[in-house]
Amino acid sequence: MDFKLTEEQLAVREAARDFAQNVLKPGVIERDSKMQYPTEQVKEMGELGFLGMMVDPQYGGGGMDTISYVLAMEELSKVDSSCSVIVSVNNSLVAWGIETFGSEDQKAKYLPKIASGETIGSFCLSEPEAGSDATSQQTTAVDMGDHYILNGTKNWITSGGTSKIHLVVAQTNKELGHRGINVLIVESDWDGVVVGAKEDKLGIRASDTHTIMYNDVKVPKENRIGDEGFGFKFAMKTLNGGRIGIAAQALGIAAGAYELAVAYSHERKTFGKPINQHQAIAFKIAKMATDIEAARMLVYRAAWLKDQHMDYGTAAAMAKFYASEVAMNATIEAVQIHGGYGFVKEYHVERLMRDAKITQIYEGTSEIQQLVISRDIIKNGNLYVPVMDGNMENV
Repeated sequence: MDFKLTEEQLAVREAARDFAQNVLKPGVIERDSKMQYPTEQVKEMGELGFLGMMVDPQYGGGGMDTISYVLAMEELSKVDSSCSVIVSVNNSLVAWGIETFGSEDQKAKYLPKIASGETIGSFCLSEPEAGSDATSQQTTAVDMGDHYILNGTKNWITSGGTSKIHLVVAQTNKELGHRGINVLIVESDWDGVVVGAKEDKLGIRASDTHTIMYNDVKVPKENRIGDEGFGFKFAMKTLNGGRIGIAAQALGIAAGAYELAVAYSHERKTFGKPINQHQAIAFKIAKMATDIEAARMLVYRAAWLKDQHMDYGTAAAMAKFYASEVAMNATIEAVQIHGGYGFVKEYHVERLMRDAKITQIYEGTSEIQQLVISRDIIKNGNLYVPVMDGNMENV
């Protein structure tokens, strides 16, 4: 792995950093407090290309690599995780899923609007009784010949109130178990699509998270992604890439809290000297820096493996598991370093601590990541070594 970033990658990181610091940061506390969806900021992210970074240029995307994507995610997440999770879902789950596994007609119809941000997408997998256990889908899609009739409820849907395109995972044949699951592209303005109330969350409060109900929604057969019964594989393969995005988000949250803590430790004085001159604080900073750098290497490695068309599923799980743990620990320490100021909104770190928690939960909990990692180790031996494979069936 080459640790040197290209000029293009450096430019992407700089553009994301500039946007985060100058556009996202000024209103981030108010948006968080009021649960205010960042409409104008999302529009600008679309105009700057952040919502379709990895989409092929023929469909209006940036055609960038995964490393560039995680660099942007890290910088955006240092400031506003509500915005960065919109970027993550749009890129990693919705756009990537359609581009990789969709038909040419599906790609031509949906990707240009998704990549430009004109249309925001949602990934609809979780249900009230089916979160980590994705095989227990209760949402059904009854085959009616040339269309499906979709019924069910999805919850914890990111961008659920604003998205125009839903990728809905549904059970078509329960007798076949996970082999009877399909993914359907559903447009939010179709009859029978009902969006529930916005969730009042601990963190990422400006991101609109909703329950969505599907009541006898007629979905054309051509809106099924892949062959009959491909839905479970689609969800698992797509989530692998999604975990890289959330790992990058966790990395950014940790790095953002760390940068604020270091800056504050220079300014705050006790007993006649800056607090970072006291070993208790200096050692906290040292551990935060080391943990963040280790997380960064895991995230970059997973992204690099994906770009090389190598098996990256376990690497993504490792990156997501570790980076989310680091995010939680680093933000707690950042609050501690700030003392009483860390407990108020003005200094940002309390919000970053609240935002960090969700990275241990969505796109698969930390427990699920450990399950993925351990199964691979037990199956393939003690040492995890990704294998080269240009076949996307194994990615």
